[in-house]
Amino acid sequence: MSESEQASAASVAPETVSSAPALPQPALEIAAGYALTGAALDLGALLWDGQCYADAQIRIPLSMLNRHGLVAGATGTGKTKTLQLIAEQLSANGVPVFLADIKGDVSGISAPGEAGEKVRERAGQVGQEWEGKGFPCEFYGLGGIGPGIPLRATVTSFGPVLLSKVLQLNQTQEQSLGLIFHYADSKGLELVDLKDLRAVVAFLVSDSGKAELRRLGGLSTATAGVILRSITAFEQQGAGGFFGEPEFDTGELLRTAPDGRGLVSVLELPAVRDKPQLFSTFLMWLLADLFNDLPEVGDVEQPKLVFFFDEAHLLFNGATKAFLESITQTVRLIRSKGVGIFFVTQTPKDVPTDVLAQLGNRVQHALRAFTPDDAKALKATVKTFPNSPYDLEEVLTQLGTGEAVITVLSDKGAPTPVAVTRLAAPQSLMGPIDAGSLDRMVKASPLYSRYAEAVDRESAYEKLTAEQQRAEAAAVQAAVEADRAKEAVHEAAHEAKASKASKAAPKEDESLVGQVMGSGIFKSLARSVGTQLGREISRSIFGTASRRR
Repeated sequence: MSESEQASAASVAPETVSSAPALPQPALEIAAGYALTGAALDLGALLWDGQCYADAQIRIPLSMLNRHGLVAGATGTGKTKTLQLIAEQLSANGVPVFLADIKGDVSGISAPGEAGEKVRERAGQVGQEWEGKGFPCEFYGLGGIGPGIPLRATVTSFGPVLLSKVLQLNQTQEQSLGLIFHYADSKGLELVDLKDLRAVVAFLVSDSGKAELRRLGGLSTATAGVILRSITAFEQQGAGGFFGEPEFDTGELLRTAPDGRGLVSVLELPAVRDKPQLFSTFLMWLLADLFNDLPEVGDVEQPKLVFFFDEAHLLFNGATKAFLESITQTVRLIRSKGVGIFFVTQTPKDVPTDVLAQLGNRVQHALRAFTPDDAKALKATVKTFPNSPYDLEEVLTQLGTGEAVITVLSDKGAPTPVAVTRLAAPQSLMGPIDAGSLDRMVKASPLYSRYAEAVDRESAYEKLTAEQQRAEAAAVQAAVEADRAKEAVHEAAHEAKASKASKAAPKEDESLVGQVMGSGIFKSLARSVGTQLGREISRSIFGTASRRR
């Protein structure tokens, strides 16, 4: 292929739009709402009455992306490609991006896209100057499971509220877990990984720890036992690797590439997609940690980071009141720290009302109405949009793949008119890169050597184990000393008895011996053997042997 042919394949110029029909008045009014003056991302072209108007561009101001957003739609309607489209343009504008790759098909954002027939057609329809481009990426994996730089958090950093969500504890158990964290903090027992937490709970329910358990108050042995079993079951599912050190520094997500483009941080999740409670809660930990660390910046010309929260309904399902309050507060306040959050799910009803009310930018892909519940969800979705000249209830069921109903905040902070939009095509590869390329990128990262190997330093488990071993050794020593003392008492009693017996016996012997010695026979015998006996005793004393005759 010649250089000119390669250039033609890598870029697609938009079709001329001079012959495009003039916009009807309602469409003109909608288009006017997106005539922005500042930096903005191009989402696509306006659709009206089945016609795509390439000269009516639908855009979102860069300065409004920290006002959060929602990307929703049924499976297969193009949500992932919308994320890719927005993430590419954010990176090109120097804004770092974080997104979760649930299905394993977002890694293509690191490689240039391919100019196929569908891409050329879409670029021509929406007036897009398409060129295949890859974007700077960093790939992560939860706890080192699957491809990516291992991403870990300590149990202490994760906290009792988020951990309760992962362990699927109820509100009472969540409060009890909070008491356990408090106890560990007060005793200097660092909760680094799950075995640390398990060791603390096991100690509290043991015979030696029951006194500490009673002093905590409000924590029953039964509840502590439930928590301990939940931790053990969670470890048996292979989740222990997600907690530990080195803990990931969320500041790494705010980096830019040497060429000034924002770094796209992709969390690869296909290997843990069967643990949705874990990865969705882990994403929330990332946000909470960013919230705690970042300074207040107020309104900014462009966000410091945009965070895409995929499969958001998993985060809210079965959530306790305390957990929901924490999410709501984080979403409300993190905006002033320059972070924008986009929740990605199927319908707006998946997101709690208090959170949904804070999402100023909306991209709603097609919804299906196959069941009464679907129809109810459709009606509820329509009610969340501003008044519109469209029949949204009808439009939302007829949108094609890569089309969406959009309303965003203008550069003045007011909602833009509802616009049915044909979205532009991503410029990066719309699919995964091969496993070998992904592995090479991961290992070439300067972060790989920093986070690849887990570190197991002394923490609660080691301290409690050492204390238990000391207690056991002391118990063994005490038992030995008790046995010795018992033996000593027994020997003393035996000796006392023997001494008493020996003192009584000589009196009887002495009277008998006296009688014998006083007899005439004994005296005569003594005189006859005295001389010979004295001679034998003297030899014996001086070591000479007796001579035999």
